[in-house]
This record gives sequence, structure tokens and C-alpha cells, in this order.
Amino acid sequence: MRAEDMRAEDVIRDQGVVAIVRAASTQVAAANVATLIRSGLAAVEVSLVTPGALGVIRDAVSRAPAGTMVGVGTALSVGDVESAVDAGARFVVTPTTDRDVIRAAVDAGVPVLPGAATPTEAVQALNWGATFVKLFPASLWTPAAMRDVLTALPDLPLVPTGGVDPENAAEWMRAGAVALGIGSALTGSDDPAHTAAELLSVIAEARASR
Repeated sequence: MRAEDMRAEDVIRDQGVVAIVRAASTQVAAANVATLIRSGLAAVEVSLVTPGALGVIRDAVSRAPAGTMVGVGTALSVGDVESAVDAGARFVVTPTTDRDVIRAAVDAGVPVLPGAATPTEAVQALNWGATFVKLFPASLWTPAAMRDVLTALPDLPLVPTGGVDPENAAEWMRAGAVALGIGSALTGSDDPAHTAAELLSVIAEARASR
């Protein structure tokens, strides 16, 4: 498949990472997005809690190489989804299981990763059209607990987010995660390129061993 023909859901599933940018200023956010993309991460989420997030998304989309997907995070309303998609967001992430937000993303034709903290919420999110389910916050869970859920619900495409880093990434992947949402462990790294490479290597090895 040509890079320009790839879909966001394929990129997320293939690489196994959604890199999260949440910053105190537009300038820092833009720099973080650019750094993560240069580091080889192909799915980057810009949280709407960031000042000027829509502008950051619009600019990043215009500069991103083919096959790189810039999405929006912390979408809490239909308006958030519509504004982000208008700015060029290729996927939508939300911390909650909200039917209207999920359906807005589905109607806009972009993948959506709603947050869920229980198996019931996760299944409901899928029933409403979620592409993946963001297990959030993952810090309330353990890889073993997630594995137990997937034993009963093996088709749940879970993306643990919140408390996930390169040190525990392998455990989550071996437990059955489709991908991982990772923010500060990447953007706060002294060497994001090295951290990104290490993370991708860990994910590939964990997938091969499960």
C-alpha cells in the first residue's frame, strides 16, 4: 500500500503507537509534534487542552509526510470533532464514552478512539462505532487485568493510555493491546528519537512473542 493511500486506523494498528502531545503553549505543542514525526512516529494526537490546538493540527497536517496521521485528542463534543476534522485531523480521541462524539467522528469518516474504563463501556463504544477503544486511564489497570478481559472479549481493540511508557510497553502488548497511547514519556524525553526507536523495537518484539 502506498503511504498516501494508508488509513489512520491502519497506521495505528501497524505501528502500535498513538503519540500524544499536550502542551502549555502553541509553540511547544508545534515543536513536539514536529519532533515526534521526525522521530518516526506516524500517528500523533494533539490534545484540545493545548492552546491553539486546532492551528497546531492544521499546520502539522500541511507539513506531515505521506503516511503520517495527525489527530485530535480530548474531543468532548460534536463541535470539537467537527472543528478538528475541518482542521485536517485524521482521527479523533476522546477520554469518555460519549455516543454523540463517537457518531460525529463516524459520520465524518475518521477513526475514533473513545475512552473506556470498564468492559461495559468498551463494548458500548464499539457498538456505537468506535474503531479502537482507549483503555483510560490505564494506570487504574494492569496488563494482567486487561488480558483477563480479552479472554472473555477477545475482539476488543484496546489501546491502553495513561501511565504507559517504554518500560511497561512490552507487558501491555503481550497482554493483547492493539496499540499504546503514550505522551509525556515521549515529549519529555531528553532524546525523543532514541525513545521512539526503543519503543517501536519493544512493541515489535512483544508482538512477535505473544
